[in-house]
Amino acid sequence: MRARLELYFRFAEHRTTWRTELLAGLTTFITMAYIIFVNPAILSETGMPLAAVTVATCLCASAGSILMGALANYPLALAPGMGLNAYFTYTVVKGMGIPWQTALGAVFLSGVIFLLLTFTGIRQQLLAAIPHQLHAAVAGGIGLFIAFIGLRNSGIVVPSAATTVTLGDLHAPTTALALFGIVLIAVLQALRIRSAMLLGVLGTTVVGALLHQVPWQPSSLSPLAIRATALHLDIRGALGLHALEIIFVFLFVDLFDNIGTLVAVTDRAGLIAADHTIPRLDRIFFADATATVFGSLAGTSTVTSYIESSAGVAVGGRTGVTAITTGLLFFAALFVAPLAGAIPAFATSPALVLVGALMVASAARIEWDEPRIAVPAFLTLVTIPLTYSIATGLSFGLISFAALELLTGRGDRRHWMLYTLAVLFLIRFAYITHT
Repeated sequence: MRARLELYFRFAEHRTTWRTELLAGLTTFITMAYIIFVNPAILSETGMPLAAVTVATCLCASAGSILMGALANYPLALAPGMGLNAYFTYTVVKGMGIPWQTALGAVFLSGVIFLLLTFTGIRQQLLAAIPHQLHAAVAGGIGLFIAFIGLRNSGIVVPSAATTVTLGDLHAPTTALALFGIVLIAVLQALRIRSAMLLGVLGTTVVGALLHQVPWQPSSLSPLAIRATALHLDIRGALGLHALEIIFVFLFVDLFDNIGTLVAVTDRAGLIAADHTIPRLDRIFFADATATVFGSLAGTSTVTSYIESSAGVAVGGRTGVTAITTGLLFFAALFVAPLAGAIPAFATSPALVLVGALMVASAARIEWDEPRIAVPAFLTLVTIPLTYSIATGLSFGLISFAALELLTGRGDRRHWMLYTLAVLFLIRFAYITHT
């Protein structure tokens, strides 16, 4: 059985081992564990029961990640997406006054449309239309993005009215612990220890606990709590005029956030083929679309690929076993959710910072002496972290690439999807400006 599994997941091809894959899955889970508490906290503001959303979050992250690993054989973990959950709560439900049941119906319909786009090959064509020259820029931009998230979550970087961001209070206990974590992981990496990320996170958590900086209040969570949200979606209501607009946003933002994450993680893992295509792409898209449909039925917002998957990739994860391990841990979190929540932000933030450092290395592959590539790549690289959006950074890069191709006489009818995509991005910007 073990030999069959190793053959199915292509261990020999990816030069990996069970120990490496399991460690990578655990590392990814630890960097993603915050979603177990953050997602319910956001969605509960709509009136959805907190316990029900917590169970739904764990189940959807578990099912989505396991499906991705088993079907597509990629180290991509899934969970309800940050940003889209905020849009669900603050714009759709609280801002527009739409019931959360109707909003779940819109999520369901967007997932069904995703499935249709996958079966017809349109999503695959959209990804193929993104120039391979921008792949490294997307990976580098997301590296800067998650490093910035890590620096902000740790308190090393804080908001500033005068300069937008500035240096935080390095004397604060949690910030000092985050700095300790960065140094610890960096030293372990320098010593070529494969489990540097995991050991760094756990080590920082232990030191924080000894210094009484890890708050933890024991509580219980029953899986049966999901009955308060499961199958409560209102699909008929989601077909109304305003809801159609909501479906479009769920669809559009998730589509390009997913593409950006997919390109970045597979590029970092070296899983992109020599012809710049991503093998088994249809299976990847089927898994995330199915997870979104399942999420809406269970009672949570759009499920998407997580850039924190790159943490697992950074410690050697290369196959679906990494994602399956993460999924099983999310299922286990149903019964030990308080324990998972004991890992604080100051412990996981250093891992995000140093994973970002690893991903930025891909920018070295960009042809900086060729303006047609350098300009779009640079715009992609800087706008992803500065706008706090993978989709927006990808938009800037793709529009500028298409414009330079046309204005320098290099336009080709064979690249019609590229230009169509650029127009869609322009429409997206017009929509954002309008709203």
